[in-house]
Amino acid sequence: MNSRVNKQVEVRALGLMDYQTAWDEQERLFATIVNQKLLNRTCPTDEQQVTPNYLLFCEHPPVYTLGTSGHAENLLIDEARLASEFGATFFKIRRGGDITFHGPGQLVGYPILDLDNFFTDIHRYMRLLEESIILTLADYGLDAGRIEGLTGVWLDYGTDATGIQRPRKICAMGVKASRWVTMHGFALNVNTDLHYFDHIVPCGITDKAVTSLAAELGHEIPLNEVANHVQYHLAALFEMELVGAKLLTDVPVETRN
Repeated sequence: MNSRVNKQVEVRALGLMDYQTAWDEQERLFATIVNQKLLNRTCPTDEQQVTPNYLLFCEHPPVYTLGTSGHAENLLIDEARLASEFGATFFKIRRGGDITFHGPGQLVGYPILDLDNFFTDIHRYMRLLEESIILTLADYGLDAGRIEGLTGVWLDYGTDATGIQRPRKICAMGVKASRWVTMHGFALNVNTDLHYFDHIVPCGITDKAVTSLAAELGHEIPLNEVANHVQYHLAALFEMELVGAKLLTDVPVETRN
């Protein structure tokens, strides 16, 4: 472990990017961090170099991804039909979680962090990712939270006055970590076409719905605006110093209803 820590996180806004290209970029940055950590092990302490951290924001053309713990039967139509009728692709990837959808109007965040720079606790890492989304949704007047035993962020996560639970997932999460370096991340439905979720069992969960920020508010929200809220809360929760992107200041975040 490097005796020096680096709290700086380089934010990169990648725009609309096909999934394979984004995956390759994640792998490249991930390898850069891991290789520096391995090199540091061979150096005297005073010659070790700090490891970099990255936060990538993007959106993808329509694509379905299946994590290592997922089940292929949760894709309800075959890959050929996905491509021919819906213009979507399919990937099996090395992250936690089951199947999910990425597409235009969805804010995808890939934190590629050396957790030795912050804390070495994957459970805490996941909960803080969730918290950044919960706080972002609160900025827009939505009460979001967690459901015990399930990863991600939900609306109507509790029971109503009649004792009925009507949860709707708004943000999916799946990460990979090795040598305390993370990749993959979260997918927040902002202006997403929710019909794409009809072709899968989202995250392998059969009895819960999917929603978006636009569906809840009744109007679309610019993705860059939402990304600013998310990175604002990530920076506060992880005590990051964000560089390389337009950042919100530490004034209260405007709420839009």
